Amino acid sequence: MMDIQPVILWTDALVFALLASVLALVAFIRRHEHLRAPWGEVARRPMAMGAALVLAVFVVIGLMDSLHYRERLPDSPPDRPQYSVDVLSAFDALVGTLRTQQEKTYSAPLAMQLYAKEFVERDGRTVREYPRLKYGGAHLANEAARGPDIARRVLLGIVQGLAVALLLFGLAAAWQARRSQRVYGEWLADFGAGRLGWPGRTVAAVLTLIAIAIAVLVHLAAGYHVLGTDKVGQDVLYISLKSIRTGLVIGTLTTLVTLPLAIVLGIAAGYFRGWVDDVIQYVYTVLNSIPGVLLIAAAVLIVQVYIESNPALFDTAAARADIRLLALCLIMGVTSWTGLARLLRGESLKLRTLDYVQAARAFGVSHARILARHIFPNVFHLVLIAIVLDFSGLVLAEAVLSYVGVGVDPSMYSWGNMINGARLELAREPVVWWQLAAAFAFMFALVLSANLFADSVRDAFDPRMGGRR
Repeated sequence: MMDIQPVILWTDALVFALLASVLALVAFIRRHEHLRAPWGEVARRPMAMGAALVLAVFVVIGLMDSLHYRERLPDSPPDRPQYSVDVLSAFDALVGTLRTQQEKTYSAPLAMQLYAKEFVERDGRTVREYPRLKYGGAHLANEAARGPDIARRVLLGIVQGLAVALLLFGLAAAWQARRSQRVYGEWLADFGAGRLGWPGRTVAAVLTLIAIAIAVLVHLAAGYHVLGTDKVGQDVLYISLKSIRTGLVIGTLTTLVTLPLAIVLGIAAGYFRGWVDDVIQYVYTVLNSIPGVLLIAAAVLIVQVYIESNPALFDTAAARADIRLLALCLIMGVTSWTGLARLLRGESLKLRTLDYVQAARAFGVSHARILARHIFPNVFHLVLIAIVLDFSGLVLAEAVLSYVGVGVDPSMYSWGNMINGARLELAREPVVWWQLAAAFAFMFALVLSANLFADSVRDAFDPRMGGRR
């Protein structure tokens, strides 16, 4: 009998469908030299490879958090198993006690005590002091032992991270030397001199830093709340990591909605011109005249009413929050395609006047074939650049929308909800700053790495920058 029941949410299915599409696209690109060459240029840029490795960490966490399940209740009968209403993920199983070790209320990062004083009974009298945490620093006898214990855990994490990185480097170096049919020492000499043809030193340095950071966090999280706790005592590091999936889903699924509208309508407006161009321009001009926040708020309200009117369709809180997240992706995609459509329209207007397009039309080639063979391949670099550039903007948009109350469901983990929950605490004394700082740090790391990678992709794919290095 299974102790878990797999749960497939709408966004889970779309995320893994997108992953399968990306893998298929990678396999297709590998078989075509003219498509592989620009990506080879990206891979030779140190900044791009470093940013890609950081993005890969976020993507792995997001994918693990998209494998959902429900645990079987321990007292359910064997012939009719019943499952918990709490929907967990593979990431929850990996972090273990980080999810379940919940304190009473706020505590500062790496603290042993609550952040505010309380009245407690001690030796028959009531005193006001900082109570000890239930889990954070519970293995220590007193406050004096906290500093040495944290230093020991950090040092142990650094040593283990370096050991793991060194092991991985040794295995990768042996594989690369064997693949290139060179002596191991010769390959190491080329690595040190930067003559590998790809930024090996940057990759090794970034992977080492990632391994050290993970090892240090694992050791510290085993005994403390690394980033403190929130109002209800939940670990802020856990909330920040769980919010990664929301940011990635917003950035990727919204793009899936945006691209078909922008590509089809933008290219059609520029190629066919006439009344087709007039109608499409009228549509996106009207759409741009409506404030996007109002459209998003209206769509979220409609979805909320639908959920409350049909409770049987959504048996868990996770399913209700997921359908609201999906609706947010759809409405953001519908309202954000106009910029790319304008860009593609202008490029298509130029391409349709070129000689080879005019020759194809004179020989009677169909419009569909001209669009597929001559127009779209020449604007594909703009589409790709727009994807990677708009991703970071969509992640930031989720934070802003959740902050104003029209974003994802309040029960869903997201950086916007973290910021929204922390804004009122900035006015209290003492200030609760770590929840806002954690959301900012994770969002900054994701957006910065996405922007750095996008810059390299733009330089490699934009024909006007082909000579720039």
